Amino acid sequence: MTGDEAEAVAAAAAVLGDRARRDVPLGPLTTYGVGGPAARFLEGADPDALALARRAVAASGIGVLVVGRGSNLLVADAGFPGLVITLGEFFAQIDPGDAGVGAGGAVSLPVLARQTAALGLRGLEWGVGVPGSVGGAVRMNAGGHGSDVAATLTRAWLFDLAAGPGDGGCEVPAADLALGYRRSGVGPLQVVVAAEFALTPGERVEAEAEIAAVVRWRREHQPGGSNAGSVFANPPGDSAGRLIDAAGLRGHRWGSAFVSPKHANFVQVDHGGSADDVAALIDEVRTVVAERFGVVLELENRLVGFSSTPSSRG
Repeated sequence: MTGDEAEAVAAAAAVLGDRARRDVPLGPLTTYGVGGPAARFLEGADPDALALARRAVAASGIGVLVVGRGSNLLVADAGFPGLVITLGEFFAQIDPGDAGVGAGGAVSLPVLARQTAALGLRGLEWGVGVPGSVGGAVRMNAGGHGSDVAATLTRAWLFDLAAGPGDGGCEVPAADLALGYRRSGVGPLQVVVAAEFALTPGERVEAEAEIAAVVRWRREHQPGGSNAGSVFANPPGDSAGRLIDAAGLRGHRWGSAFVSPKHANFVQVDHGGSADDVAALIDEVRTVVAERFGVVLELENRLVGFSSTPSSRG
């Protein structure tokens, strides 16, 4: 942690008081299962806690990381030298309607997919294969099996930690979120607290059959163990996994991290392994693919807390 970061943490801690804990391990909050601690950790935030965090940010300029289900996140072994926020039960509600659903940012996307399918609402079945939160899915425009968040999202509610006193919450139409392939215009100090999706009424049995097909495909084609899904976005007209495999990197290992033998666009890590090993392997894969095929793979995984990182890391 640099001197400036330490000063920011101290200033934020003075505002947060007992609401925030120090040096909380982040590995258990991610699907990689590795990584260091948060300098300060605000757990289970509700609207009052977010307002407190906003005051802490204003007083300190501390860096902020919002963690949902950690399914797309790798935190460095050194940890994150700022404030980590997780959303609480207040933001974990699901509100179905006749032709759509509202969901809090902390809702599990697979849970939302299953519940809407059970109601005969079509359009989110693909989400059963994305083990993230609604908030994280909106932020990265998550997708799979021919669809994504942008296909059904109508609006989102954001809490801006950089807003002035009395402000913070705002409703944003999906058209204004700059949703693209695995990206959005949601900023690092904006927390997705809720989202609304327009879905199509249909037959429950058909929706649940599609859910089952997605689950079956995932088990057949993607590895288990400690990973965070697809590491790289697919380049236009090609597959990141195909390029990595063609480069001879399937199964390649760096320390405790290795390219999955089952799917080359997945990186797995041994139990008790190193986040820095994962990051080094990701760097090596990007370098080799670029050298051999002239394609620079862009990260889907979000990497934070690293001192020397590819352009897509936080």
